[in-house]
Amino acid sequence: MLLLLFVALLTVAPAVRAQGSAPFPVEETTIARVHAAMRAGTLSCHALVQSYLNRIALYDKRGPAINSITVVNPRALQIADSLDHRFAATHAFVGPLHCIPMIVKDNYQTVGLQTAAGSLALAGYTPLTDAFFVHRLKGAGAIVLAKSNMAEFAFSPYETVNSLLPGYTRNPYALNRVTAGSSGGTAAAVAADLGEVGLGTDTGNSIRGPSSHQALVGIRASMGLVSRAGIVPLSLFADISGPMARTVADAAAVLQVVAGYDPADTATAVMRGRTLPDYSAALVRDGLRGARVGVLHQAYDRPSLDSEVAQVFARAIGDLRKAGATVIDSVSVPDLDSILRSGGRGCNPFKSELEAWLAAQGDRVPVHTLQEIIRSRKYHPSIETRLQAAERATPPDSTPGCQSRERVRLALRAAVTKLMDDQHLDALIYPTWSNPPRLIGDLNTPAGDNSQVFSPTTGMPAITVPMGYTRDNALPAGLQMLGRMFDESRLIKLAYSYEQATHWRREPETVKR
Repeated sequence: MLLLLFVALLTVAPAVRAQGSAPFPVEETTIARVHAAMRAGTLSCHALVQSYLNRIALYDKRGPAINSITVVNPRALQIADSLDHRFAATHAFVGPLHCIPMIVKDNYQTVGLQTAAGSLALAGYTPLTDAFFVHRLKGAGAIVLAKSNMAEFAFSPYETVNSLLPGYTRNPYALNRVTAGSSGGTAAAVAADLGEVGLGTDTGNSIRGPSSHQALVGIRASMGLVSRAGIVPLSLFADISGPMARTVADAAAVLQVVAGYDPADTATAVMRGRTLPDYSAALVRDGLRGARVGVLHQAYDRPSLDSEVAQVFARAIGDLRKAGATVIDSVSVPDLDSILRSGGRGCNPFKSELEAWLAAQGDRVPVHTLQEIIRSRKYHPSIETRLQAAERATPPDSTPGCQSRERVRLALRAAVTKLMDDQHLDALIYPTWSNPPRLIGDLNTPAGDNSQVFSPTTGMPAITVPMGYTRDNALPAGLQMLGRMFDESRLIKLAYSYEQATHWRREPETVKR
């Protein structure tokens, strides 16, 4: 009998309804639509969460087998019921993200749910405290629906594969294509409508790349706007946490909740006492009217640029102009190469920062040093050389490359800001990736990642938004906008206006019934 009931749950249509009401479609829905239905009494939190759980069961390990989810929250429905009871009693939402089911990347500490950063070496670890980001979201009423797959320890920007979850995470737009990395599991799950909004981390690409590959909006905020406390580190100089969503409005709503000062992350000290903008005020349909943006060829224009991506980007430039923007093609950052070369021979802080995080977890983690991880052999073979290089690396405090990072950051930030000031630009634009998503297992054809340099090195914010499709209108491509420090409102305004003028986002065919 229980088996028959489970099968019935898996085969119901992926729409939910309150008793006596019309079905509520969860595919491609938004926070605003969810909340409007709840206020109208046509949707309960329990029904919404159950529908997303049904979709995970239908599509993640069965059917197209997207393979994006590592752990489903066993308490999700219980939390949903408690939110329904509170709403029935008070007729008020707990917060701005009331009952919003979230997909959380596996490197965010999440109470009661495995947090393993994609590594078998950390399998079974369940934290006693939430990451600051997760804590803020829960306080706003959101529900952690599931944890998502990732590139192991966030190393790879190209694919989502690790030792924890067998197989690759698949791109729901083409199941033989990669999701990019390292937040590919979050991107695939949100793109496939397995949750409302997702959380990713971005050291060089890992929010914006997967968002581009899966027709999502991804925000890499200014360094210091959001806390990284409680997240397994890759390189704290550039690590950023942020939202990945199907719409600009949903991404902005999450950013609104999580931005601000956190004493556990010294990078956010700049936010102490600072008034946070109302990002919803930036959701202006004609926000491109009168704007000035510059095409930054230095970010993307190389011999391996795919001709179809170039065509899609050229059309995006035309669409920006039709929406009222002045587009300057092209602009360039003076002395870019010499600024980047002044950084020395590199910096590898992974060992010291990871071991500091492991030490903070106490005896609950199964390993405490990078050497223990290497000796355990509990990692994917593709990262062995990265682990060994990190183990041999000179401590950051005595590495010239590490010591020069801040000098390079300030120099490049000043150069980019001066360019924008001299040209009176609101943003710089370029394709998020110069090439379509690769075939799974292909590491030879050009990758096309354009995200590693400008935003991570300067600390300036960037947003990616869908700009169309290549390969017979099948594979997503993203438009990236880079802005001034703490000028997220302007980026959101420009991205929202472009989104509303073009509406490129669509549901993947692989997860349609």
